[in-house]
Amino acid sequence: MIKAEPRTILNFLHTYFDVVRDLFEFQSHDGLISKEAFDMIVKKHGQQNIVGKLKEYRIVRNIGSDYEMRDVYFKMMEFLLFEFKPLLPETIEKYKGAISELYMKIRLGENHDREILQERIKNISHQIREFVDLVERNAFRLLSETRDLKSNIERVEYRDKVHKASFWIEYYILPLNKILDVNHSESVTNKLVEVSEYANRKRLDFGDETIRTEFEKLYSQLIQTNQDLLRQSKILTNELLPLLERIRTESLILTGFIEFLRHPYRTQTPPLLKGSRTMVYAKDMLFKVKEFFEQFENQESVYYEESDAQFDKWIFDRDLFKTQLNAELPVKDFFGWCSQMLLKEFPNIETEKFFAITGLLFDEDLNVEFPKKDERTIIETLNSRINLPKIKIETPAKI
Repeated sequence: MIKAEPRTILNFLHTYFDVVRDLFEFQSHDGLISKEAFDMIVKKHGQQNIVGKLKEYRIVRNIGSDYEMRDVYFKMMEFLLFEFKPLLPETIEKYKGAISELYMKIRLGENHDREILQERIKNISHQIREFVDLVERNAFRLLSETRDLKSNIERVEYRDKVHKASFWIEYYILPLNKILDVNHSESVTNKLVEVSEYANRKRLDFGDETIRTEFEKLYSQLIQTNQDLLRQSKILTNELLPLLERIRTESLILTGFIEFLRHPYRTQTPPLLKGSRTMVYAKDMLFKVKEFFEQFENQESVYYEESDAQFDKWIFDRDLFKTQLNAELPVKDFFGWCSQMLLKEFPNIETEKFFAITGLLFDEDLNVEFPKKDERTIIETLNSRINLPKIKIETPAKI
């Protein structure tokens, strides 16, 4: 347990930021901070008195005789310094299992304890947020390193550039692109689409208002997640992969040509200016043209027959129904009124006709009042049973 105030810890990180950054760099490079490196960093900055504070504030911990930065501080420094290491796609793909498991528990337990269901929705939202963050970090780091490789800042040999480009394509870019492929049945993105469709349904028809709100938040998050992942997928497909392919191709051509110049007589070169004669048309052009025109010589007769099938010619008269609605205002149950109007003309209610009349609800001159309580009405059509809220229509709003 940390006894110090959060403000005190932040002030400590601000004061001794150079020390913390050096510790972070050593751990990024070696995986941990050796005792010798730790003592050297402390001595370099002349801050022998902060060793106790580093342990008290739980910034570092002992690993045998060596040290290690705690994960929360290490990730914070990664974020501040943009020093992200590309993660293997297998590390990111593990979120498919976590998201799938939570999704299944939410579906199976949607009619059980409300607090547990609410907590599971928040947990799956957290897992999705972590997944998107890792994808963005990976794409950013791979793009940064690829651009450095393209500009050859470190003066890498052509052979090494080919190996690096091929390695990133095989172990990072293609597997990560598979994870982001929404059309792949085993991808994480495909699973997120399934969760999004489920959340969209439940945010509209779930009985409990609090849970509906949670599903609404989850659905909004997934809409934004889809846009973010689509942007990362475009970076991988349109920018990163072509850039690496270009590096690999250019390097192979240059490496081969340099090798040829070193030993120009080892391989027999092809005659570059050897003459040849070709025809601008095929030898069998006459037969192909003849075959093309022969297909139009014999035309088959075409017959058509008019159909006498009866069909419903009902057309929705918006003005008529709007006039009847205004005449009967106020209406306590708008959807019930729509069904009554149809039953006056037809023995049964057809779903298409019902939804055509409900379009009156979107008129701007109507004063619509939504129920404060969970009051519902049931409308039965020929092929469905619709559960709808009781919406009240007051007298037309004054403009």
